[in-house]
Amino acid sequence: MKFKVGISRDVLDARGEPSFGRAALEVLKANPDLEWEYLPERISELTPDTASRYDGIYISSPKVTRASLSRADRRVKILARHGVGYDSVDVPATTEFGVVLTNTPIAIRRPMAVAALTLIFALTSRLFVKDQLVREDRWLDRTSHMGVGLTTRTLGLIGAGGIGQEIMSLARPFFRRMIAADPYGDAARIAGLGAALAPIETVMAESDIVVCCCLLTDETRHLVDAAKFARMKPTSFFVNIARGPVVDEPALIEVLQAGRIAGAGLDVFEREPIAADNPLKGMKNVILTPHALGWTDECFHDMASTGLKSIVDFSLGKRPVHVVNPDVFAGR
Repeated sequence: MKFKVGISRDVLDARGEPSFGRAALEVLKANPDLEWEYLPERISELTPDTASRYDGIYISSPKVTRASLSRADRRVKILARHGVGYDSVDVPATTEFGVVLTNTPIAIRRPMAVAALTLIFALTSRLFVKDQLVREDRWLDRTSHMGVGLTTRTLGLIGAGGIGQEIMSLARPFFRRMIAADPYGDAARIAGLGAALAPIETVMAESDIVVCCCLLTDETRHLVDAAKFARMKPTSFFVNIARGPVVDEPALIEVLQAGRIAGAGLDVFEREPIAADNPLKGMKNVILTPHALGWTDECFHDMASTGLKSIVDFSLGKRPVHVVNPDVFAGR
C-alpha cells in the first residue's frame, strides 16, 4: 500500500498555489511509494476522519487535540509542523498514541531574527512617523522626531534558543550590551555570542529594547505580565515575535496607553486576527504585523522542504531530524 500524505490546505495562497512554492514538493519524489494530496477542505482542527485517511500529514495552523488522534482506526503516524512552534498540538497525546511530531526550527531562525531587527530599527528610527511627515508635507517637523541610537543601549531577550541566538549574532554589532533570560540557556554558547544570561526581572529593568522570542508553553503563558512591564524603563521598547499568549496583552495595552514604555512592535497577538476594536490598532507608537513578518519565499521554501523531508524520511524507515517528541521512539 502507498504511504499516503495529506498537506493542510491553509498553505495554499489565493490562487490555489502552495505558498512555499512548488519546488519544495520535489522532496516528496524521493519515495516512489508515496502519494500525496491537499486535504479536501480547510480545517481549524484535525479531525479523526482526516487522521484515519493519511499516514503522514503536513500541517500548518489546524490544532491537533487528543480527540484528533484517539479513534481506533487512526492511520496517521507522523505529523510535520510547518514552522517551529507546536503550541497548537497536544504533544503528550501524540506521544501516547505513537505519532511522531516534527517541526522546522532551523528554517525559521534567520527570518525571525531579521523580523525582530526590522521591528527594532523601525521603532527606534521612528520610521513610520517620518514616512508620515513626508506624506503630510511636514518636512520641517523632522527635528521633533529624533531616533534612538543603539550603540549605547542594551538589548534584552526573553528566550535564548535558536531564534534568540540568531538575533544575538545579527544584533551584536549594533548594541553595547546584550542580556537574555532563559532558564534552559547555554551560558557558554550565549557568552560566545557576546551576551550573558540574566534573570527576567533584570532583562526587563535594564534593557532598552526587550525582544520576546521564546516558545509558548504552560510555563511561558502570560510570562510577561503587568509586574514584568512595570520594571521596564519609560524610554524602552517591547517587541514580540514569539506567540501572543506569552504576553498579558491587556497589561501591555495599559502600559502603552499610560506612556510607561516608549512603544512596541508586535507580530503576534493573544487573539488572531485581532479584534476590530483592539486599542493597539489606534496607537501611533505601536507597529503591528499579522504574524507574518518573518515570512519570505526563502523561509517558506526551507520550512516546507524540511517538513516534507521529515515525512519522506519516516516513510523510508529513517528517523526524522527535528523530532519534537523523541520519547515516541522508546522501545522501537
